[in-house]
Amino acid sequence: MPIAENFPEGLKPIGKINHADGEHFHFMWGPGRGDAETSSNEEVQAAYKARGEKFEPLGVSGTMVAVDWDSCVADGACIEACPVQVFQWYRTEKDIPAKKVINETFEGTGSSVKEERKDYTDKADPIREHDCIWCMACVSVCPPQAIKVDQSNLEAHEKAAGTYTKMESGSANPHAHD
Repeated sequence: MPIAENFPEGLKPIGKINHADGEHFHFMWGPGRGDAETSSNEEVQAAYKARGEKFEPLGVSGTMVAVDWDSCVADGACIEACPVQVFQWYRTEKDIPAKKVINETFEGTGSSVKEERKDYTDKADPIREHDCIWCMACVSVCPPQAIKVDQSNLEAHEKAAGTYTKMESGSANPHAHD
């Protein structure tokens, strides 16, 4: 099942993945789904077993560029398609279990090359979500449809971050008194 069309409805931030620039970060949203593509994908399950890591629901990484890590089977098409290198294989920078990325800081020095994932436990992380140009290339190529790109989700990000301010209405229309 692809990422929910109504993401992030029904989910809440379970932590952040910080960018080392000190300015940018993106949320991890949960709870994760134990019945998504990774739970039945043989390559993913074999990779967890080979690592001796427990398979568990992870959630969604990012808000405006959201990757459902429970659907992501480490195909890498998104990484290859992105013209501005929004994504990196997170394990190529920090080879830690996905559950441990919450509240970690990443430099963004991980690989943005499709074939360079560590293994099928690796995930495409939108570490440079702030650089997205809304071209939707990643959405169109993802085999399990694990990605949702929606600029309007900025409001959900800002509300979760406590930085949301509502725009005043009425003064923007110059013809309001005609």
